[in-house]
Amino acid sequence: MAWNVDSIPKNFTFGEIEPDWDRVVPHLEAAFKRVPGATNAGVRKLFCGPESFTPDLAPLVGEAPNLTNCWVAAGLNSLGILNGPGLGMTLAHWIVDGHCPVDHTAFNVDRFADGTHNTPAFRRERTKELLAKSFGAHFPNDTFKTARVLKRSVLYDRLKAAGAYFVESHGWEQPDWFAPSPEVAKIEAYSWGRQNWWDWHAAEHQAAREDVILMDMSSMSKFEVQGRDAVSLLNRISCNDVDVAPGRVVYTAWTNETGGFEADLTVTRLAEERFLVVVGENSHGHTETWMRRHIGADEFVTITDVTAGITQINVHGPKARALMERISETDLSNEAFPFMTAQAIDVGYFNVTALRVTYVGELGWELHVPNLHAVQVYDLLKEAGAEFGVRDAGMQTLSSLRLEKAYRDFGVDVDNTDNPIEAGLGFAVKLDKAGGFIGRDALSALKSKGVPKRRMLHFLLKDPEPLMYGNETIYLNGRDVGHIQVGAYGHTLGGAVGIGFAEHEDALKANIVSEGQWEIDVVGIRVPALASLKPLFDPSMARVKQ
Repeated sequence: MAWNVDSIPKNFTFGEIEPDWDRVVPHLEAAFKRVPGATNAGVRKLFCGPESFTPDLAPLVGEAPNLTNCWVAAGLNSLGILNGPGLGMTLAHWIVDGHCPVDHTAFNVDRFADGTHNTPAFRRERTKELLAKSFGAHFPNDTFKTARVLKRSVLYDRLKAAGAYFVESHGWEQPDWFAPSPEVAKIEAYSWGRQNWWDWHAAEHQAAREDVILMDMSSMSKFEVQGRDAVSLLNRISCNDVDVAPGRVVYTAWTNETGGFEADLTVTRLAEERFLVVVGENSHGHTETWMRRHIGADEFVTITDVTAGITQINVHGPKARALMERISETDLSNEAFPFMTAQAIDVGYFNVTALRVTYVGELGWELHVPNLHAVQVYDLLKEAGAEFGVRDAGMQTLSSLRLEKAYRDFGVDVDNTDNPIEAGLGFAVKLDKAGGFIGRDALSALKSKGVPKRRMLHFLLKDPEPLMYGNETIYLNGRDVGHIQVGAYGHTLGGAVGIGFAEHEDALKANIVSEGQWEIDVVGIRVPALASLKPLFDPSMARVKQ
């Protein structure tokens, strides 16, 4: 139960709370049945003391986002004695060396930089769930049940009526999958196997590959970066070259001095001194903090978080252009609107910003729509898309589609201890660009060594039945060489897919990957797998660029 949400009483050190026997006795009775010998031992004292928990059950560690040289190590969720030494070592190296020596994506304090989870009402409600959650079974698509609807798209009601089942991610309500009706949009039983929504999700996936889907991606974080020195700032922190013509979209990684990831995202140049940075909701606070920390003392740059004002509707699939041409007068041909470009276009009565990019491996656009017009644009897309078999699609389908294409995601499958060269993103690293970038020297040194020993590979299980979620062990010729970072089911490829780093004693060359005997340990069974350096689905990107 929640206790003293507003503040801890003064002088409470080593204090106790009056025990609630009525709540504890049923649990004691169950314990005595389990261990009968304890029944006659007697109860000398019922100690009741407060425990502290964070909203997502992860610690709060790192440099405070709005301060300089103010470091935090807190929120250990009643596991301070267990985790304290490791976090102490981590923080010491972070302060002295200037970068975190371990994966910080789950516990970096800047993930709560926007203050969304910081009201007494939220703490009072969420706290009641956290202790049990920390000791419970964590199923792949389980989600917090309390303190919900902190952030929801203006399309929420439309999506709910369409059968969306919502999960929570960093405060956002996200449609995970869509049922035939709102009445059946529920999980019958959590499982590590195929759950009751499996076939509905498979139909969404199929629609993306054969027809067209709509995805509400409003949770994506969006920042407008403007001013005289905006291009200097962004080019200094970006591995790719973002000093491009207005209307160009650039995919890039941001790295630290050691070459480790700090973000992967898109930077779109909207005008000479105006850029749009788009990144996943899990990196919102870190991305903004990273930009602000690297503005030079003599630079003029403004950073505006525009996430709350924009509804992002993704339109993807082979029939995406045909659908868009029904509702827009803009020339959407490949010649007039090529891949990785952005334009202001008309959609019905409204003007929106359209980015021709993809995270699912299909033709399509991100539509950045002012909230004022979002419902109307969505309705127009649904109405015009009926003849093309348009379907709403959720996060499960986003995951399965992007993993068939082996697209990376910072904070999920790459982190600050990984680098773009080993992760297979060298194409987005411009080592020779004028002025360089943060981490260039480290990445250049790594590149000069030739083919890495450790590389990220794409895997497909040859047996269509097993599933992968992440952390499954990878075997090459019978030897443990790594683990799957994240997995999903590739409905188009016909089996579970995943990406993960494999490490070889020598350079992990293409012939070793193609000729080796690969297996993935799925719940104790080694399943033969196909491994590839390139995406196993549409490696030439013909579908994306059509």
